[in-house]
Amino acid sequence: MERKITKQLIKWKDSKYRKPLLLQGARQTGKTYTLFDFGRQHYDNIAHLNFDTNTTINKVFDEDIMPDKLIPKLSILSGEKIVKEKTLIIFDEVQLCERALTSLKYFCEFAPEYNVAASGSLLGIAVNREKYSFPVGKVDRLNMFPMDFGEFLLAFGEKELIDNIKFCFLENKPMDIVFHQLANEYYKKYLVTGGMPEVVSKYIDTLDFKLVRLTQSNIIADYLDDMSKYNTPIETRKTRTVYNNLTVQLFKANTRYQYKMIKSGGRSSEFEGALEWLELAGLIDRCYLTEKIKLPLNDYRNQENFKVYMSDIGLLNAQKELKAEDIIYSAPSLNDFKGGMAENYVGQQLRANGYEKHCWVSGASAEVDFVIQNENGVIPIEVKSADNTQAKSLNRYIELYKPPYAVKIADKNFGFENGKKTIPLYAAFCL
Repeated sequence: MERKITKQLIKWKDSKYRKPLLLQGARQTGKTYTLFDFGRQHYDNIAHLNFDTNTTINKVFDEDIMPDKLIPKLSILSGEKIVKEKTLIIFDEVQLCERALTSLKYFCEFAPEYNVAASGSLLGIAVNREKYSFPVGKVDRLNMFPMDFGEFLLAFGEKELIDNIKFCFLENKPMDIVFHQLANEYYKKYLVTGGMPEVVSKYIDTLDFKLVRLTQSNIIADYLDDMSKYNTPIETRKTRTVYNNLTVQLFKANTRYQYKMIKSGGRSSEFEGALEWLELAGLIDRCYLTEKIKLPLNDYRNQENFKVYMSDIGLLNAQKELKAEDIIYSAPSLNDFKGGMAENYVGQQLRANGYEKHCWVSGASAEVDFVIQNENGVIPIEVKSADNTQAKSLNRYIELYKPPYAVKIADKNFGFENGKKTIPLYAAFCL
């Protein structure tokens, strides 16, 4: 499957300032597959070292971590001749070997001509919870996320549809009704499958939503098992409880995170560690509230007031055990959840595009779902799950801050009127 991050990997390879690469992301987002696909296309060969499946590799790093000593041994272990600039060296699940992580510093300083890419699904947790000698300033870093809706369409070979969506997004012109309906059909399928590559691949092969749900259930089970890593038994139970509670939070009209919804009398001091674990593992994404629209936005966010979204919309709906048919046909029984579902979906698309998201409130009367910063300035984004695009909160925001433009995302076609750019839900990946 073609992934957008490949373009960034090519830039990394070609940069004269290249450092060893750390590719981070949640488990099963496609890190290893993408590195192999990139390596096959742009290198003569790949030297793959997996610290999870081959414990012998760890012993090699215990002996010496200087590149001139490591390279001959890594060649033997990988079964590949390692050649400067022509071989992609992959350190897989590097968080399992602290010395391998430290070695990246010396590859940067003494052997930059070797192309080293390290990946790890729990790397953020390992580095924050253990006494790792992290190579600060000596690595380039990229984050891998589940496939966004554009990548999902690309996996189906819908290049023409993608081009049409992007054209209408840029020109603010309504899309032909046939393409508009087709894109909406794919959007609903994406709500079921989400963007985990294995799930998408199996759906393309079989068109079987039951297999989709089984695969998602297995991924969730793997995530739950992972929660015992770098965690005490008590913290493990809390982390699993918080993760299982996320669908409850998103089902409520007020999606700002409430600890009391985890358990009666729940407090930040009890569950913040669990939220941090999930965030570092890439399983959730926080969106902080800001009461002032000033740059930089991070300086004005409320650390105690935030929303929480799951990293993948398909896993969210699988966790809630929603039927695929109900999502595809917009069953009335989902009316209370459609708003939270649409927000989580848009949040996922924004995250994949590298945005730090905020939400805005003004007293108790106005709330805008997302506020992002791009080359045009600070842009407010209101998300509607239906074709009702009345947005009083957005109007209030425009009145107060006069942004370059505002964005309404709804079940409508493209348009632009009174400073508001309207885009369909399926076009959120274009932002």
